[in-house]
Amino acid sequence: MAELRVGHALEPTTDIGPVASKEQLAVDLGYIELGLSEGAVLAHGGRLLQGPHAGYYLEPALFAETRSRMRLNQEEIFGPVASLIRVRDYEEGLAVANDVPFGLSSGIITTSLKYAADFRRKSLAGMVMVNVPTAGVDYHVPFGGRRQSSYGPREQGRYAAEFYSTLKTAYIAA
Repeated sequence: MAELRVGHALEPTTDIGPVASKEQLAVDLGYIELGLSEGAVLAHGGRLLQGPHAGYYLEPALFAETRSRMRLNQEEIFGPVASLIRVRDYEEGLAVANDVPFGLSSGIITTSLKYAADFRRKSLAGMVMVNVPTAGVDYHVPFGGRRQSSYGPREQGRYAAEFYSTLKTAYIAA
């Protein structure tokens, strides 16, 4: 995380752009304070930065020693704040991943086809990634979450054509 460059979103060397608004920055800083008050350890970041352009620049924050039921892990933050939850094994990891009211995307890094297939099947997220990032999805497939992460229809891809199509079956004999 220390190597991630925070800067103007259109600069090619930028990894993380500014926070969207002053109000969202206040929310993000509030979650950093909340994480500390819940007993999480701020392992990196969380400082306000001065950018070369106008904007709300926040060094990405990483919390360690967090637990699943902490608000830090139960709410959608929409800012550069991440946390780590240590688990004993795959089964506990899957349970922790599903132990939230949200489900936009989830991911697993594994060399096990067994766990990859099981995670794809049992994850409660709308988008499931195996050995790829959970951001930057293809625009040609349905996009959206499940549970409290969902909003509206998933109209991308061939599903959009099916949704807006009225099918007709015709038989012709020559």
